[in-house]
Amino acid sequence: MTPFDQIAAKIIQGQAVVIGPLAWTEAGKVRGLHIVNRSSGEVEVRNGDPKEVVNRLVGQYEHLFGRASHEVCKEAAAPILSTLKPEDLPSSLAT
Repeated sequence: MTPFDQIAAKIIQGQAVVIGPLAWTEAGKVRGLHIVNRSSGEVEVRNGDPKEVVNRLVGQYEHLFGRASHEVCKEAAAPILSTLKPEDLPSSLAT
């Protein structure tokens, strides 16, 4: 898994804690994100700039559930974000 795959998976898992299975349904609507195995939480970021795919995922949750869901995304992805160079951070998750 790439770091962006891991970020997306952590975000979806973090959202699932808050909103349940709807988190996976919403993730499935994001262009460029492929759910490989929902039960194991495996996803792949495909087709395009991976930072933009992550931004779209964050935006999908924020559009439906507001600023609080954005914070859940940031907290869920934080351990992986700390391993990336600043220029590799998706803009939606930059502090």
